[in-house]
Amino acid sequence: MSIPILWREPFEFSQSPLFISKYFSSLGKCEKIILKEYGINEEFSKTIFDYPRFLKALDLSSLYFQAEKWIELVLVNSNLRGDNRLKHNIIIDITNLLLKLLIENGATLHSLELRFSGCREFKPEIFYVLGQNEQFLSQLQHLSLSAIKFDFDIDSATTWLKAVAKYTTKISTLNIEVFYLDYNKHKYRALINVIKSQKQLRLFGITGVGFLTKFHSMISALESQKNSLQEVRIDTCTLNEEFEVLKNCKNLETLRIRCCDQECCDQELSKLSKILDNKIGNKISTLEVICCQIYAQPIALILRLELNGDENQEYTLLEALKSFCPNIIYLDIMNIKFSTKLVELISDLQKLQFLSLQCYTDGMPDEELKKRVMQAIYRYFAQSLQCTFKKLLIHKIYNEKISKALIEFCIRNKTLNYVGVYKYLDLDDNIRKEVEAYVELVTFKRILVYC
Repeated sequence: MSIPILWREPFEFSQSPLFISKYFSSLGKCEKIILKEYGINEEFSKTIFDYPRFLKALDLSSLYFQAEKWIELVLVNSNLRGDNRLKHNIIIDITNLLLKLLIENGATLHSLELRFSGCREFKPEIFYVLGQNEQFLSQLQHLSLSAIKFDFDIDSATTWLKAVAKYTTKISTLNIEVFYLDYNKHKYRALINVIKSQKQLRLFGITGVGFLTKFHSMISALESQKNSLQEVRIDTCTLNEEFEVLKNCKNLETLRIRCCDQECCDQELSKLSKILDNKIGNKISTLEVICCQIYAQPIALILRLELNGDENQEYTLLEALKSFCPNIIYLDIMNIKFSTKLVELISDLQKLQFLSLQCYTDGMPDEELKKRVMQAIYRYFAQSLQCTFKKLLIHKIYNEKISKALIEFCIRNKTLNYVGVYKYLDLDDNIRKEVEAYVELVTFKRILVYC
């Protein structure tokens, strides 16, 4: 029972490459001759199990590196070890031989990583064998593509993608990583065909290098997955007009965006607010925005934001968040000006359960800042009668005015269970007793939630 589990993805988890010898036990005479030509005279004993049939996950780059390690072991006393070019040719031949063996002996992949940083050359016979053994890719569910930069990488990747588009329609997760700015029509066309050929794509992710700005209809191809797509991840890419296709995705629940270009940050937030109108905004339950110093990592629309003090950036972000106001459950904002716009945003959060704010006011004396912040919180307590948040973090209950505002909110709302006070030990005993008649006061760390 354990053997099929242990041999699902041995190229990723095996500490020693000696497991490759078990695969080679099923080599034919012709293949063994190839090994002997390189001085590999190892005897491969017959195995009880047909190990290639258990393979479910494969990373082509790991396949290459495990083959390299295996060759270094079996040729430990060989004179060939000092010849790097010859060694590379041996590795390529062994990699192709091993891959051909896996395909022909019944392996059926669920996950495939097309990484080409090390595995550079695939012989034409590999793709011929794929055509003769369609089961190898027919059940593929997770596909990752990365490190496509050089011409030989592009050619290999394009050929593999053509095979994927031809032999499987069951991919649910497609991740395109380390995608370069260069334009190659064959590469983009192959990716578009993969996207369009699938019947149930649920997660699509793309990571650019050098801030990817053009997608040549690749993102637009997601229109074909509008009924199944549930999550989109965008990293170091410009949100151009192609991303408006997301408006048509009926079941999109999760959107994660990372923008790493300081100059483009404001523009990207503005584009986000246009792309995600109220129609789609109300459906999304998880929004993640990592934009320069803006950091948000929500789970079930849990928002954590750390800003860099740019008021224009703050305004743009708050405008973009309006679409998601009805769904926010957890809100944690650091280093933001306590503006009217922020107070309005908080006042609209009818599902809010956790609130944590760390605000600033440029050039304003501390006492004036405290006064303004407390006035804003008092206004929120007094007006947000439908608010349902259960936990509130506060730095200190300074005076009777603050305590009365808190008590008034508890009387009207009746949903607040805990108030975490950072300066818990500094609480006035009379204020403590008065407030605790309506809500439990606890130390800040006791109810602090990290998401």
